[in-house]
Amino acid sequence: MDERVEVTLHINGEEYQLEIGKRWTLLYVLRDVLNLTGTKYGCGTGDCGACKVLIDGEPVNSCTYLATRAQGKEVITIEGLSKDGRLTPVQQAFVETGAIQCGFCTPGMVITATALLRRNPNPTREEIIAALDNNLCRCTGYVKIIEAIELAARRMRGEA
Repeated sequence: MDERVEVTLHINGEEYQLEIGKRWTLLYVLRDVLNLTGTKYGCGTGDCGACKVLIDGEPVNSCTYLATRAQGKEVITIEGLSKDGRLTPVQQAFVETGAIQCGFCTPGMVITATALLRRNPNPTREEIIAALDNNLCRCTGYVKIIEAIELAARRMRGEA
């Protein structure tokens, strides 16, 4: 039986006081406790990136990250990126370039791209590919995803 602990989590700008199992992953808490289902369960081993969230601005695989570790940190899920129903430049670029295929990997891709562009607003194609190294797309490939990130970068710099 998993021992329960009380935690306060800051997710998408809201504070949640929860009693959770010490070994529960952040992904389990997000999806099954808080019903934030935009973050996807993929491999469960941290290899596919479908479960990515931002923790203090860094992309993290929530399927291998214990929820207790998130206490005192700012967690942003795919639901927390857009404000007032308006898509972010990264989300909008994914839609416009057709980078959203089955949609399963999309939240993790958008989270990774968001972190990359916050850290490096002018990434090279090679830097984009390197950033996506831990995000798997099982549909048709990465060309449109890379084009979306390049478009978002140009727009965020005011060039498109």
